[in-house]
Amino acid sequence: MSRARKTWREKLAGDNGLPKMINLRDEGLSKRWGVGICVVPRPRDVDALMRKVSRGRLITINELRAALAQSYNADLACPITTGIFAWIAAHAAAEGQGAGEKKTTPYWRTLKTSGEINPKYPGGVTAQKRLLKSEGHRFVRKGKRWLVADFAGKLARLRAVSR
Repeated sequence: MSRARKTWREKLAGDNGLPKMINLRDEGLSKRWGVGICVVPRPRDVDALMRKVSRGRLITINELRAALAQSYNADLACPITTGIFAWIAAHAAAEGQGAGEKKTTPYWRTLKTSGEINPKYPGGVTAQKRLLKSEGHRFVRKGKRWLVADFAGKLARLRAVSR
């Protein structure tokens, strides 16, 4: 008998032993990411920061990582898990909207590092462009990618998340 798949909201709520602090030198990752302490955050920490971004403002994965590192007094936050947890938070928000929740995470305000709209978020680029346009944002196309015009001037200033 197979187990039922976890919902996105269950994935978001699961901590799985996180947060975890990693000494990059000890783990052999210093060549790739530098020397220091790296935090692997909890999914709900990423979600909590994404919720702080107000209407008309934006955030990138790098700003999320900087705020997470500050929260845990680390040198950096893991770029891989931060991106994955932002993706989980986005799908959990869409799942919550489908269940009738009113206050969900505004995932469309979280962009990739270069200001690119994340095509893996619910609804793809089309749905996110519609939501961002309703908040006054404009777009630039670069090949197959869509970027928010002047995204750097609209970045939210995030403070560390309380643990």
